[in-house]
Amino acid sequence: MKLCIVCLVAGASLLAGCGNMPTQPSQITGAYVSPEKYEKMSCEQLAVEQNSLACRHNQLVVAQEQRVKSSKVQAFWLGFGNGDGVEASELANVRGEMEAVRTTMEKKHCQ
Repeated sequence: MKLCIVCLVAGASLLAGCGNMPTQPSQITGAYVSPEKYEKMSCEQLAVEQNSLACRHNQLVVAQEQRVKSSKVQAFWLGFGNGDGVEASELANVRGEMEAVRTTMEKKHCQ
């Protein structure tokens, strides 16, 4: 009887651990950013902006992956995760900015 109660509590804890888990970086889509924001930039300026955004993107992916990892540990011990933080929303914004820069570069026929 005691074993059944322990199994039920352990099972409930595992299911509860699935709550409030952060989103995997690969599942975060870019927010819409108008390409008009970048229309006045030269191809050289766009390339610099693209590189800057790529660096920030990589930092945010690492930060979000770390959040997922630490959230799994927290969920194991406490029964709930950290959820998404500022990293997820900023990653979505950066991905949108990257798409807007790419679109503008294509429109201007930048190399």
